[in-house]
Order: sequence, then structure tokens, then C-alpha cells
Amino acid sequence: MRISLSVLLVASLTLGACGFVRDSAINPANWFGRSTSEALAPTDDKPVNPLIPQKSGLFAKRAGKEYTYAGTPFDEITSLTVERIPGGALIRASGLAARQGIYSVRLTPENAEEIPVDGVLTYQLEGVEPGRATPIGTPPTREVTAARKVTNQNLVGVRTIRVEGLRNAQVARR
Repeated sequence: MRISLSVLLVASLTLGACGFVRDSAINPANWFGRSTSEALAPTDDKPVNPLIPQKSGLFAKRAGKEYTYAGTPFDEITSLTVERIPGGALIRASGLAARQGIYSVRLTPENAEEIPVDGVLTYQLEGVEPGRATPIGTPPTREVTAARKVTNQNLVGVRTIRVEGLRNAQVARR
């Protein structure tokens, strides 16, 4: 009776310890948890007219035109997952566009160097709208997914990964 009672006690303590490891930071599957949605404050940014030159004058550079991405942010970010891969992480975000036909979808970093600000690495889910009018359609026909690989060097000091849209943002924390 004493042996079976001690075996039962040891088995229950061991089984209880499994839950501790499952929810702890030791487990690599918990490094970036489930994403959560956050509301964004409205901004009053005035659009820049592309027909008015930003630089003009006699000594303005006219030869070296740079390619600029013409993407606009998605209305709503529906999901965000961060998966560990060899050499870094894969950030995958899904968004809901305002209408069908959005193409050239990508996650663009908040700053060009992809440096985290206060431990937060921020991206925007953007896509290029077609030049012609397209139907709005049902939500499954407007949902698009984009991914971006981030190296271990860029993840140093990152505690939160944030993907923003126009109406909300999805956040994954370590």
C-alpha cells in the first residue's frame, strides 16, 4: 500500500511539472505567443501629391530615380504568426483588403534598417491596388497572406513583433 501510494504521489508531481515547462519561456514553442489584436488611433496624415516635385531647382538630381513601392496599408490584419526557422524567424500576417484585386503584397518595416524601437519590431501589411475598379466581394476573396524572414541578428532585443493595418494591429510577444 505504501509503495503504490508513493508511486501515485511521484507520478502526480511529475505530471504537474509538465504543465510548468509547457507554459514557461524554456519551451521554444512559446518564444512568440499567440497574436492579439489592438486598436489604432486615427491619424490625420494629408496625402502627398505625386505631381508636385519634392526637390526642384538647378542642382536637383534628376538622373538617379529610385523605385518607390506604391503599396497602401490593408484595412484589417486578421492573423499573425511567428515561426522559428534556422537562422531566425518567419513572420506571417494575413489581412483583409477593402476590395478584390490587391497584388504585390508585402510586409514593409517601419524603418529601413529593421531596428526595433523599445523592443518592438513594427511592420505594415501593404498591397498595390489595381488601376481599374474591382468588386468588393466576400471576405474570403479579399484575404491575403504575406511573409517575411527576419534574421537572428535583427531579433536581438526584440520582445514584441507588431503588424499594423489601417483599423487594427496584431501583436505577438515573447
